[in-house]
Amino acid sequence: MKLSELIDNTRHRKNVQRVGRGPGSGRGKTSSRGHKGDKSRSGYKRREGKEGGQLPLYQKLPTRGFSNVQFEKKMFTLNLDRINDLFEDGEALNVETLVAKGFQLRKAKDGIKILGNGELTKKITIEAHAFTKGAIKKLEEKSIEFKLIK
Repeated sequence: MKLSELIDNTRHRKNVQRVGRGPGSGRGKTSSRGHKGDKSRSGYKRREGKEGGQLPLYQKLPTRGFSNVQFEKKMFTLNLDRINDLFEDGEALNVETLVAKGFQLRKAKDGIKILGNGELTKKITIEAHAFTKGAIKKLEEKSIEFKLIK
């Protein structure tokens, strides 16, 4: 056995068909794209669902059911352990301090929500628009001051 005789038999090697390499290759001239038309051009993308003048299937099917997405609240969420890492003793957590720390709150139109994951050991005053039950329970146990903003 020689190093040059080793063969990798673990996976099947797929032969890549090279197109546009002359008439002798069997895939020359039009490179299997046919003559003219959008599909023969470079950069062509097939639009999924388009049926060429016929009404697409997704438009023919009835819209059924109800979506709750229009009532969804877009909130900026923070866990207690993340608050513990970001803030020092005696600091206040509110919209202004989060923006000052570099958070992007543009997408959080409905405010800040505090989640109860982790432990908060520092005495911080928290002003938020929503709290989870777990977060309220942990904050009350540690007697940390928090305020619900309407």
